Amino acid sequence: MNELLNRIGEIGLVPVVKIEGEGKDEIGAKALGLARALAAGGLPVAEITYRTKAAPDAIRAIAERAPELLVGAGTITSAELAKSAIEAGAKFVVCPAWDEGVVELCLERGVPVLPGTSGPDGVARGLAKGLEAVKFFPAEASGGVAMLDALSGPFGSMLFVPTGGIDASNIGAYARRKQVLAIGGSWMVKTELIEAGDWAGIERLCREAVLALHGFSFAHMGVNGSGAEQAAKDAAAFASLFGFASREGSGSIFMSELIELLKAPFRGEMGHIAIRCNSIERALPYLAARGVSAAAETMKSDKGVIKSGYLELSIGGFAIHLLRA
Repeated sequence: MNELLNRIGEIGLVPVVKIEGEGKDEIGAKALGLARALAAGGLPVAEITYRTKAAPDAIRAIAERAPELLVGAGTITSAELAKSAIEAGAKFVVCPAWDEGVVELCLERGVPVLPGTSGPDGVARGLAKGLEAVKFFPAEASGGVAMLDALSGPFGSMLFVPTGGIDASNIGAYARRKQVLAIGGSWMVKTELIEAGDWAGIERLCREAVLALHGFSFAHMGVNGSGAEQAAKDAAAFASLFGFASREGSGSIFMSELIELLKAPFRGEMGHIAIRCNSIERALPYLAARGVSAAAETMKSDKGVIKSGYLELSIGGFAIHLLRA
């Protein structure tokens, strides 16, 4: 995959931003304040929409003075606008619909382009041009995850960036789809917050959005045991005292789905805590940025998707085990 698209996929969420202002100084100040808030909130990427005349100056300010942020241009509806955005410093280009001139220009310039589509025709055109991903827009109005699932059948190699009608309440359904490269949204970069210079508010919303993207939740606790006989005794105690139903496997006994009694010690002094998330592939870069690495030898995949794996992390004597939702 293209290196830049891969980075967008690791971040997983692209803020869609509208910046307004008069004069380069005002626009630049807003753009830089926003860039720093996004990066501090865990979203070092932005799609600056060409809905205002301030877009080129905003992109230029970020590209030149905040290079740590991956800045792109959105709402590009002509090759002329695409050229303007690229010359301003846009690293990627997003269109609301298919535009042959925009796609051709971006391919010539070696700039990743995400043309919008809501159905199979646009996906087929993208594949014919050698594109790895397209924008799925407007996502919710076009059938949401059900349409994405339908498109992924005949177009299994295409990745999507759904945008439109997505917020913290429904982002998880998209984030769990393996065909979703990243998700576009604007709820964490509200225009009124940008206009007020409320960078702390934007940073807070970004942090909340990142956690919603990953969907971390408690799955179960695994308790290391000394052997199958002891695990059976412990299971009997849970059943007789609390009425917990049991489900026995080759290496453990589950009690009420939340407690796993291991028949032999495994990772962790005490056992493990399993954390469910929407995408382990996306969670690992997020955790790596926070100093937590994966135990690579424990990762288990099915059809190219990581289903489970341990982290090189122990909390309270319990190893941390990731499970895909």
